[in-house]
Amino acid sequence: MRLNIMKKKIVLIIFIIGIIKVEAQTSAFKSIDELINRGRYNKALISLKNMPETFLSNRKIASIYEVIDNVKLAIMYYEKALIIKDDYTTRVKLGKLYKKTKYFPKAITVFKDIVNKDPDNLLISYQLGKLYLLIKKPKKAITIFKKLIERDSANANYYYYKGLAYKLLKKRNLKINSFLEAYKKDKAHIKAIEFLAHSYTALRYRDSAKIFIDKGLEINPSHIKLNKLKINSLYRRKKYAEAIQILKKIDTLKRNELYTQNMLGRSFYNLKKYQKAEEYFTKAKQIDHLDYRIYGYLGDVSFDQKKYKEASLRYMYATFIGKELRDVEYYKLARTYEELNNPKLAIKAYGNALKENYRNYKALYQLATVSESYYKNKKIAYKHYKGYMNRFEMKDSVLSDHVKRRLIEIKKFYFKKGEVLD
Repeated sequence: MRLNIMKKKIVLIIFIIGIIKVEAQTSAFKSIDELINRGRYNKALISLKNMPETFLSNRKIASIYEVIDNVKLAIMYYEKALIIKDDYTTRVKLGKLYKKTKYFPKAITVFKDIVNKDPDNLLISYQLGKLYLLIKKPKKAITIFKKLIERDSANANYYYYKGLAYKLLKKRNLKINSFLEAYKKDKAHIKAIEFLAHSYTALRYRDSAKIFIDKGLEINPSHIKLNKLKINSLYRRKKYAEAIQILKKIDTLKRNELYTQNMLGRSFYNLKKYQKAEEYFTKAKQIDHLDYRIYGYLGDVSFDQKKYKEASLRYMYATFIGKELRDVEYYKLARTYEELNNPKLAIKAYGNALKENYRNYKALYQLATVSESYYKNKKIAYKHYKGYMNRFEMKDSVLSDHVKRRLIEIKKFYFKKGEVLD
């Protein structure tokens, strides 16, 4: 009997000690919370690190580091907390921090585990789907977003991200259909509208593109990308004055952007307002002095004003700094040399245009005509005319008719001399 009484006393003592420890721990955490609320996070961290290491102490330390954006240490202490005790909320926090720090495979592992154990957690499933997109795993993303749509078909974002996954897979129709579904679910879904506008523009479905460009700009008149699509559409339709109005608007929203200055220059050039065109092309050149096309546009401004020497220098500089296909610039340089009565340099420049782009049929045509005028040996021009007919006869009927006449005349010329040309 005495033994039983003794056992009961020991159990009671252990129970009381446990209560005291819990109360002490609770009291300690209360005082730490007070320090945190008053911004004394350094003192709070010192107190926590002096306590015995527990799940709660590690999680509390991690939460402090998370608040002060020390993500690396926050991750370390959340990991330590989870070693001691598996906890749902802590795993969610850790997964989000992995994502924030671009530890995508680790974040995926955490979120997959959560979803497997709790399929009803649509928020984590949504995050997991987006993570698969970030690591370019579109098929896995599609599987998740399809499941999410089954659970909540009203959420436009699920269709939108499914569209992004199909975009990665280059499934054009499925991509567009997904963005259309997103738009049907949410008529103000600006991201879906933007992608639809881009997609229809790329497909040259101009009426559909215009519908979504205009809808998007109704929702957000300051949307830069949609404004650019609108400008490009106006420019294609030669509505340069309208394009200029929008260009000036977006120039106030995003100052000194290359696209804006360049398009303002090109629009004013097409309106034959050369001084304004030169002003904006010069601004564009200051933004990117290595963009060779700008020097080509400046050459056009000079050429149209019959400043041929200046135009030749600008075209020459464009061909000098350009690294991509420069056949247009060489072609324009050659045309300028013709105006300067320098056929030898014109022939060389037309030849360079063809070297840059063998499909430039105008350059080959001009090379042939200038060669015929410059060289006494008409066989040189004959060779170029033959080359034109073999490659580009169906390209331009007017040019081709002229080439046919010149071939006949040159053959006659040599026939009279007793020589037959093939």
